[in-house]
Amino acid sequence: MTTHANDMSRSLAAFDQNTTLVMVVELSKKSWLIAGLIPGVERQPKKKMEPDAEDLLRLLGRWRDEAVKGGRPITRIAVAYEAGRDGFWLARWLESHGIETHVIHSTSVAVSREKRRAKTDRVDAEMLLRVFLGWLRGERGHCSMVAVPTIEAEDARRPGRERAALVAERTRIINRMKADMARLGVRAFKPQLRSAAKKLGSVRIPEGAAVPPNTMAELERDMARLAMLREQIAAIEKARLERIENAPDKGPHAMIRLLARVFGLGIETADMLVNEVMTRRLRDRRAVARYAGITGSPDESGERRREKGLAKTGNARVRRGMIQLAWRWLLFQKESALTLWFKARVDGARGLRKKMIVALARKLLIALWRMATIGEVPQGVVLRPTA
Repeated sequence: MTTHANDMSRSLAAFDQNTTLVMVVELSKKSWLIAGLIPGVERQPKKKMEPDAEDLLRLLGRWRDEAVKGGRPITRIAVAYEAGRDGFWLARWLESHGIETHVIHSTSVAVSREKRRAKTDRVDAEMLLRVFLGWLRGERGHCSMVAVPTIEAEDARRPGRERAALVAERTRIINRMKADMARLGVRAFKPQLRSAAKKLGSVRIPEGAAVPPNTMAELERDMARLAMLREQIAAIEKARLERIENAPDKGPHAMIRLLARVFGLGIETADMLVNEVMTRRLRDRRAVARYAGITGSPDESGERRREKGLAKTGNARVRRGMIQLAWRWLLFQKESALTLWFKARVDGARGLRKKMIVALARKLLIALWRMATIGEVPQGVVLRPTA
């Protein structure tokens, strides 16, 4: 199935309900609930089954045969399910068997705002079927689809996400060790240093005694975890550099190398931006900003006009990374057009820096997206020389 860059909010293919078999799947860990719309069949069947793709394919075949018996030859089969824990493997598997498959963006489906609304798999399946039919008819506003990545693109994101998880775990352990030391009155000990393990035995509490034995054993175990985390983080970073050096022009590696030339933007940030944003077929600059969740969320009703802050509906990794990069940008790219734009708006104004840094992050993301996709270097940006 060919997916266009602008067909996520509505279907561009003509929808003939008399020759199209429509199915939605409500996925869960222990069971799948399938709801369908079969041409020539009055009822709208629902089938609960074990999570098995082969059984799902056989059910599609049975429902297609029912439509044919009812005098409605099937020329198109459209299947959809909501994005969630199962990811995209089912969509790729069905497409490999010739089934048109779509993944519905979870937050794009409007739900009832009643305080105690009914919430069951059957109700959810019926709702998904309604919004999917509206999407197939080409009507906007029913739901939006998620672009299904290839297995290679999905796998390329794993090292960066794993490293982020390991760094977060390292920070958590360091903070816990600092808290244990502060509880004993020791504040000069720095567990993040590589020499901390050797100095641990010589630490003394204010009374002059050694660290209590149970606390010492806990700290030693935490030190061992820190050492393992450092090794794993270093292994991920080394493997990434080797992949880029061995195939500098393969896939997104050229984009990573180009972004990494910008002063203030390291290889880690470049890898995150390329694999999370730049390799996606986003329609325009507005779609780039929306994907990162750094657009506003206005609240307007009658005479009331206010801004509720960032939408935060996009990729949280990209949003956090761009806010951090925007602050670094002011330090390393002082003569760039974006930095001068920022300073012109915050100089002499109090309390605007934090608000305007979000606007800078949005503009910076769009500028880097244009640089990675069409090679347009932002005005005034200083680049590292090519190797």
